[in-house]
Amino acid sequence: MLDVNQAQVQFDANGLFMLNIALAIVMFGVALGINIKDFKQLFKQPKPILIGLLSQFIVLPLVTFFLVILINPVPSIALGMFMVAACPGGNISNFMTHLSKGNTALSVSLTAFASALALFFTPFNFQLYGNFYQPTATILKAVTLHPMDIFKIMILILGIPLLLGMLFNNYKPKLAVKLSTILKPISILIFISIVVIAFSKNLEVFIGFIHHVLAIGIGHNILALLLGFGIAKLFRLSFKNQKTLSIETGIQNSGLGLLLVFTFFNGLGGMAVLVAFWGIWHIVSGLILAFFWSKTNKN
Repeated sequence: MLDVNQAQVQFDANGLFMLNIALAIVMFGVALGINIKDFKQLFKQPKPILIGLLSQFIVLPLVTFFLVILINPVPSIALGMFMVAACPGGNISNFMTHLSKGNTALSVSLTAFASALALFFTPFNFQLYGNFYQPTATILKAVTLHPMDIFKIMILILGIPLLLGMLFNNYKPKLAVKLSTILKPISILIFISIVVIAFSKNLEVFIGFIHHVLAIGIGHNILALLLGFGIAKLFRLSFKNQKTLSIETGIQNSGLGLLLVFTFFNGLGGMAVLVAFWGIWHIVSGLILAFFWSKTNKN
């Protein structure tokens, strides 16, 4: 059987282009719900957002690094774990936070701020921990990946849509609300369709290697959810905000991760399977957790 480190998930140029468009639409939709008042609120009450960003961009990548050292997965899967941990929160976290009776406003703000900061932190954390761990450092040297390359593509799919969405909301707030309600479900459906097509074209690879990432992906995701909740509790945030930070830390933008895997690593098997599995599993775990919390009366 083919080694997971050598396996490649095939994704053609048209599929990659559509994935870019879907992610850009998702981020534009998120930004339609943000205005200048959100930034003013950040300066008035910065604690929850700063703790959320700390959880996502400092603690999760660092803990992931120690987890990789502890379990010693095959290098391409370890690289997939670093990729997931380096990505910002996904916009589906906003829906899950609302379902869990968490702080939806905080969730939307965190998604937006994290997406903006991801322009720097995603390539930085991925390169930092990927190069610290010798087995993955070897892969990174082989693909000659430069942080600026990641930064450029993230400007296109995160930075520009966020800026345009915020400007649109500032000048056309009523239309922005209507457009947001249409765009979010459409963009998520497009994204899911693209992932399903990618799976169907590479079914043999996913079936052949899913056992390599099943326990790792589930364990890594549960750890991320616990980290977000624990850090919020440590800083004595409300239970409502604890739920929000747990979901924001555990629901990552795996679509962005997949895009980077296909763009820069030519669909490297271990990375692609791990990131794709995370993208499916975090929806399951997030919905289970949100449904459980929706039934609790504690605030």
